[in-house]
Amino acid sequence: MTNNSLKAVRIILVETAGPLNVGSVARVMKNMGLNQLILVNPRCDRFSDEARRMAVHGLDVLEQSQLVGSLPEALRGCQQAIATTSRSRTLLTPLESPKEALPWLLTPNLTSALIFGPEDRGLNNEELNYAQRFVGIPANPDYPSLNLAQAVAVCAYELYQAAQSVREPLPTIELASLDILEGYYQHLEASLLKIGYLYPHTVTARMEKIRRLYNRANLTPEEVALLRGILGQMDWMWQHLSQQESHKSQPS
Repeated sequence: MTNNSLKAVRIILVETAGPLNVGSVARVMKNMGLNQLILVNPRCDRFSDEARRMAVHGLDVLEQSQLVGSLPEALRGCQQAIATTSRSRTLLTPLESPKEALPWLLTPNLTSALIFGPEDRGLNNEELNYAQRFVGIPANPDYPSLNLAQAVAVCAYELYQAAQSVREPLPTIELASLDILEGYYQHLEASLLKIGYLYPHTVTARMEKIRRLYNRANLTPEEVALLRGILGQMDWMWQHLSQQESHKSQPS
């Protein structure tokens, strides 16, 4: 189970600037049995001499890494995602330690992702919205900032340790992938704006709360399809009523 559970976890680096970090991440992933490295709009050459030199025996992880243009693309096919952050948040979702949260990524038969932000800014609120849980690495408050590769190393170690626990796979239900959920969120936002429940100046904050609510529900693809069907009927009714009002307003 250990190898299979770790192989299902993607390590996603968003806009990484340093080739030394990319190479170091590939190396520690190899150390800890992880092999899916995805780079979102990297600001460096992943195959540079610096990156290759730091990868050492993790060169195969580096060479098999994927380049994508957006975080949603990196998450396509995933059912679970955890984002790393050091910023305090006012959302209801708590900030957890790696030891508490990361074993969740090893749920049998699910594809998961662990997301890391750019070295200079971390993940912004829009990027954090794609995750269901948040991890912060406890450190000395006088100097809590970790290098990107160090942060990946801490989390990779905790994943590896969690995977060593011998446990019987529990029956699992098929969860909707994050890209299917994202399609629903976009549809829901458009529909709620149309009927006046959301307003342009508050839509971002409101949708963050709505996303958190649905993330706790662990929706299946069938449940998302049911919700999309409700939205589709709402859209049809709105269009029908709008057409009726338009006809009424026309001079006879």
